[in-house]
Amino acid sequence: MDPELTALLGEVHRHGRAHDAAEPNRLDRLRNLEPDSAALLALVVRAGRARRALELGTSNGYSTLWLADALRDTGGHLVSVDTDPGRSAQAARNLDRAALHADVELRVQDAAETLRQSPDAHWDFILLDAERPAYPGYWPDLVRALAPSGLLAVDNVLSHADQVAGFRALVEADPRVVQTVVTVGAGLLLVLRGAPTGAGSGGRAGGA
Repeated sequence: MDPELTALLGEVHRHGRAHDAAEPNRLDRLRNLEPDSAALLALVVRAGRARRALELGTSNGYSTLWLADALRDTGGHLVSVDTDPGRSAQAARNLDRAALHADVELRVQDAAETLRQSPDAHWDFILLDAERPAYPGYWPDLVRALAPSGLLAVDNVLSHADQVAGFRALVEADPRVVQTVVTVGAGLLLVLRGAPTGAGSGGRAGGA
């Protein structure tokens, strides 16, 4: 990774941690991805040669920077969505500083609307890091919009296990996917769409 981008990522992450430590209201926190989780997802994007990627939950653009850098290597493009225009503006400034703005479309939009508008089998990669109570309602469109062998990554599945239990039950019961949990950062659920027959029953290819 470019040293200037590495330095910027460190700065954005430190700012996010300091901001969140001083903010009592959870909804006002930036809630950035852990660095190890972001690095893993960037590697997954590169390894899978993803070209069409979607991020649900832009915040200040920390994970957006990681994904955009990876997608530049694959010749891909990222759409990143947040409902807060102020957060989207922060992300735009950080992308400009990294010279990655051309690789990302930032949208101020509800995640459910973005998913409803997504064509079938469109996204090679989706990062879901938004408001967890809404996740079960997203599932039909999430799995519909994932391309064959597309990957969905969901953050905070160990740190907030109780809040995603219903969503994880839907994933595990769906025969169209296989899934596993990676014990990095706050816990990443990785969901693969369209696995070959016999790769698992009911999505039970792994998990914690």
